[in-house]
Amino acid sequence: MRQGISKAAFILAAFAGLSLSGACAEQLPSLPSLPKPPSVPSVPSVPKPALPSVPKAPDPADEARRAAEKAIEDARKKAENALPAVPANTRPEVRGVWVTTTANDAIANAKNTGETMKRLREIGINTVYVETWKNGYTQFPSAALKKVIGVDRRPALMKSDPSDTPETIRAEGRDLLEETLIEAHRNGLIYVAWFEYGFMAAHKDTDNHLRRMYPQWLSRDIKGNEVAPNGFVWMNPLHPEPRKLLIDLVVEAAKNYDLDGVQLDDRIVWPYINMGYDDFTKAAYAKENDGKEPPADHKDPAWMRWRADKVNEYAKMFTQTVRSEVPGVQISLSPAVYPWCFENYLLEWPKWASWTKADAMKLSDSNATNTAPHWDEYIPQNYRYNYPAFEATWKDQVKHMNQLGGGKVNDLLAGIMSTGSEPKPVAWDDLRKAVDYTRASGAGGHVWWFSKGTLDVYPEQTKALYNGWIESPRFPAGWREPSVKFTRDETETYTKDGNLRWLTSTMKPGRYRTIIHDGTRWSYLPGTTDVGEAAIKSGVSVIVPPTAKQVEMIRDRRVDRVSKATNPPAKP
Repeated sequence: MRQGISKAAFILAAFAGLSLSGACAEQLPSLPSLPKPPSVPSVPSVPKPALPSVPKAPDPADEARRAAEKAIEDARKKAENALPAVPANTRPEVRGVWVTTTANDAIANAKNTGETMKRLREIGINTVYVETWKNGYTQFPSAALKKVIGVDRRPALMKSDPSDTPETIRAEGRDLLEETLIEAHRNGLIYVAWFEYGFMAAHKDTDNHLRRMYPQWLSRDIKGNEVAPNGFVWMNPLHPEPRKLLIDLVVEAAKNYDLDGVQLDDRIVWPYINMGYDDFTKAAYAKENDGKEPPADHKDPAWMRWRADKVNEYAKMFTQTVRSEVPGVQISLSPAVYPWCFENYLLEWPKWASWTKADAMKLSDSNATNTAPHWDEYIPQNYRYNYPAFEATWKDQVKHMNQLGGGKVNDLLAGIMSTGSEPKPVAWDDLRKAVDYTRASGAGGHVWWFSKGTLDVYPEQTKALYNGWIESPRFPAGWREPSVKFTRDETETYTKDGNLRWLTSTMKPGRYRTIIHDGTRWSYLPGTTDVGEAAIKSGVSVIVPPTAKQVEMIRDRRVDRVSKATNPPAKP
């Protein structure tokens, strides 16, 4: 068993009600039993004296929270007192961070989202991976989802996250994708939509639409149980309908929103090595194996190989289809470390890096058939609580990428954990060494798990480590720049239809979208604006509704993604 943690275990712990500051260990420790409060002595009825005070039983949740807060504060002070003078790192690299709604409030509301993206840019982050698909619902209005389950996002009264407040649960899910995308692009950050849950349909205690409406889609163990060992219910990665649904959600989001990339997690696999005994999978296995039943031993080598091949098959289908539908969008994978992920989930992602066009699957769409099954980056979750363990595991990932992945080490980014299930965060000196070692290995960068560590625990240390902001090398220079601010035209009041004119004196050529702030949040106005060379000197004006308190424009790169696909930036 690996010496680390997983995002799945982190989320499971959160659904179970544990107060965590990050991802948790694969096996969660049991909570200590509460001490009984001392009994109250009997009191005569007449006269009635004052009762002695009774000590209140300690609340383990409060104690754990106080311990975690103290550990974080102690670690921050220790790191601040030992901040070294760090030279600027001029080598291009991805400096990313995962942003989630679980166990923190970084994107709990529009105000927090704006502050989070601004601070991440100031710290030196250039790429954000933001939660988009969670617990059976999209974090954006989805026609593809509505076609399948009848609603286009999380409905009111359906809890999607353990940290949801009563007010959040009562309201319909907001368009978190638009909200976070606008704020990221306003600050010049690369935005990757993180379809975290993949085939994971629901937490075991969640009775959502997918679980109720499509029990035939669910994967099961040999006893017929639908709940996997990680505490979640999964859709079958072999079933054609869930396969199509996940692709449809990703393609829809990439077409409707100006995404720079999309990411799948380590949940496009079998729920666990003991799963795959549902009726659909057994029938598929029998069809390909002379009518035989799958072996009862889930570790049978041939049975493992057959299921692993089906995961590889979907990895090709996914990349070929997404690339043919939305050329130029970056496709990212964040798997568990290898070979642990194969031994437990039948995932062998290092092999995917060696695929070429000759490895493409024949699909119903000819464009997809003629597209190479290529993943742009791999971010193994190299989560460890100390540097020696990190170094040993990362060394293995580089070795496997060299041996199985055609030497594409630059396509590797290290997933580095700053806060985990333990109250005390990972020591800053260990994190600094991890970044240094990742750079020395020739990797393409690193991604922090998760934003809480970057924003709340080690913001100054991370900023000093980066010593300046650099662009992501995955995209052409100037791909994302901060938004262009407009000012109200004071020479006129209202237009005939009541709208207002806003101006800017200079602007770079390109295709833009107008965004307005109504005093609460930013939102897009419909359509795009093509700005020509003349705007460099003459500027641009735009007519907006009178409700706008602020007006800006941000680049819309959807049309540019096609040229990026045919002329990708040179790798460092």
